[in-house]
Amino acid sequence: MKSVITSTSDKLNAAFDRRFGRASWFCVYDDETQDTEFIENSNLNASNGAGLKASEMMAELGVTKVISGDFGPKAKQLLDKLGIQMVIVEEDDILIKDILERLNKASQN
Repeated sequence: MKSVITSTSDKLNAAFDRRFGRASWFCVYDDETQDTEFIENSNLNASNGAGLKASEMMAELGVTKVISGDFGPKAKQLLDKLGIQMVIVEEDDILIKDILERLNKASQN
């Protein structure tokens, strides 16, 4: 299963980005192999529709879960239609590696 975490940069010690469609990077995590890959958000500066375009990208990546702080209404609707789970993290000062650690613990239980 693949999950995406919205990130401020392409490093494991990067800060979590609470914006889904406007996040700088997407950290793609495969819980079977525990591999991570960072993909730059090419729609970051789109004049409109950044959330929809990011949602479409999640489907193309084969993601089943997206972890972010906020999803716009159109992105929520599309992710829901695509069957992609949305997880909201409200913490501002958490790092990508901390969220990955939580995912690993959850998958072990």
